[in-house]
Amino acid sequence: MSTDKLYQFSVAVETAYIAEQSSVELNRYVFSYTITITNTGNMSAQLISRHWFVTNSANSVQEVRGLGVVGEQPFLKPGEHFKYTSGTVLSTPTGTMHGSYHLTAEDGTQFDAKVAPFTLTMPRVLH
Repeated sequence: MSTDKLYQFSVAVETAYIAEQSSVELNRYVFSYTITITNTGNMSAQLISRHWFVTNSANSVQEVRGLGVVGEQPFLKPGEHFKYTSGTVLSTPTGTMHGSYHLTAEDGTQFDAKVAPFTLTMPRVLH
């Protein structure tokens, strides 16, 4: 069995602008993001930590690290997924996020699942 298929996770992202928690006058733009992380490999693994880079449209970057996600460190067998919703606040109406999850496979191998950049945008800001 090739090792490239042992440790594979896919990450899908959905975002939403939360108007009722935002304030244009105060430069406060609140976004939620729903992540679905799926074990597409052939070995079970546990999500240990997250590492995010949140960038607003003024290129101000906030780096976020922490254990688990939403207080959990899910253990995923091949084919299983974990879905959660979290949020972030920007000082501009648009921005991006990207990062990674650090995982430990049941054989002790540690690896990262990358999260490709995704856009956070207030409706009707981007054309």
